[in-house]
Amino acid sequence: MALSTLSITNPSFTNPTKIPSFFNPKTPSFLSSSFQKKPKKILKKTLNSKNPRTNMVDPVVFYLNNIKKKETEKKQDTNVHGIHSLLNLCGFGYWVQGFRCFPWLALNFHMANNLNLNPSTLQLVQNFANLPMVAKPFYGILSDALFIGGSHRLPYISIGVLLQVISWGSLRLIPMASEAIPILMACVLFSNLGASITEVAKDALVAEYGQKNKINGLQSYAFMALAAGGVLGNLLGGVFLLKTRKPKSMFMIFASLLSFQLLLSLRTREESFGLPRSSNDNESIVSSIKKQSSDLMIAIRDDGVFRALSWVVASIAVVPILSGSIFCYQTQCLNLDPLIIGMSKVMGQLMLLTVTVVYDRCWKTVSMRKLIGTVQILYASLLLLDLVLVKQINLRFGIPNRVFAVCISGVAEMVAQFKLLPFQVLFAGLAPAGCEGSLMSFLASALCLSSIFSGFLGSEWHLFLG
Repeated sequence: MALSTLSITNPSFTNPTKIPSFFNPKTPSFLSSSFQKKPKKILKKTLNSKNPRTNMVDPVVFYLNNIKKKETEKKQDTNVHGIHSLLNLCGFGYWVQGFRCFPWLALNFHMANNLNLNPSTLQLVQNFANLPMVAKPFYGILSDALFIGGSHRLPYISIGVLLQVISWGSLRLIPMASEAIPILMACVLFSNLGASITEVAKDALVAEYGQKNKINGLQSYAFMALAAGGVLGNLLGGVFLLKTRKPKSMFMIFASLLSFQLLLSLRTREESFGLPRSSNDNESIVSSIKKQSSDLMIAIRDDGVFRALSWVVASIAVVPILSGSIFCYQTQCLNLDPLIIGMSKVMGQLMLLTVTVVYDRCWKTVSMRKLIGTVQILYASLLLLDLVLVKQINLRFGIPNRVFAVCISGVAEMVAQFKLLPFQVLFAGLAPAGCEGSLMSFLASALCLSSIFSGFLGSEWHLFLG
């Protein structure tokens, strides 16, 4: 009874389903809903919240990640700085190498007109002056084995440029140097000695940098710079000789240009290229040279290297070169002025520049055998154009000697230079690590020796034909 009385007197317990809500039914619905959802949001936020102490990065990991990031950024900056330094040093160096036609055009006119050398003697002098080029393997072995101040490329570039500055400056400043044949030959030999040392170091530097950074075909851009220098050198040389008739002044201009190259090489540091420094500090010079010579012989015995080298040397040696004789014939018999001779060289260098760009863009995928076979046939056929000029066959077709000399005479020389490019790209890729200078210099020496033999063959052929 008590329970029934209690239930009657307290109506809130009469029926559980009729228990009144905590909120007044008259409370606005939006306020009620907000109060109902707020605890859920708070609970959800509490469950998903993370302890800030558990999110802290390990200081050691943070430090190592920063070190790795800085090393990556430093490596990228080094690569960018290295390629810029390479373009400035070697790009300008190859341009100067192509510009060597500027003083050589003046020297050829000086020997032919002022010293009155006959064609065969002039060609012998030209070929004899190339003898320092034959010793390029020795320079390459020295560059690979002997480090100077921890570097083995830039010091040799500087030494070679300095020898050229002294040689061409002496031809201008010392009167006897340009008048007496023995002294003139000594200056020319020292000039080509310096040029050969510089070329060996540049070729090795480009090949080594390309292998380290996996960049194929840098030699194509070197050929472009060389051809651009040849275009400007021949053009300015012809104009300068036509206006002034002072070849000795051209020697001093080129010496000044070489002085700027020397300053550039001295200011550049080999560390900027990211190349390895000397690791054989305790090894003697003699043992280093012996080891490098042994590595060179092993590289040459490689089947691919030996076959390519044999073919290119034989293809040059069997074709007689008549450049000196044709030069004397054009100047003394046809009386062509220096501008015409220079323009013929300019056309050849422009064609070389164009063909080099086409090779870099399109012909790299062409079979090596097919490419060099076509170039060799074209080269042998174009040499017959010299016979056309000598026999004056061009006049029968109404082509003046000036037009023929400008448009046709430089084609054979262009093909002769271009045929070397595929072999340089090939050898740069086949060169073993640490043997880049030796192998590239051996290729250059073999090419120079075959050219000298071809020049002597052309001189004898000229004497035989009269």
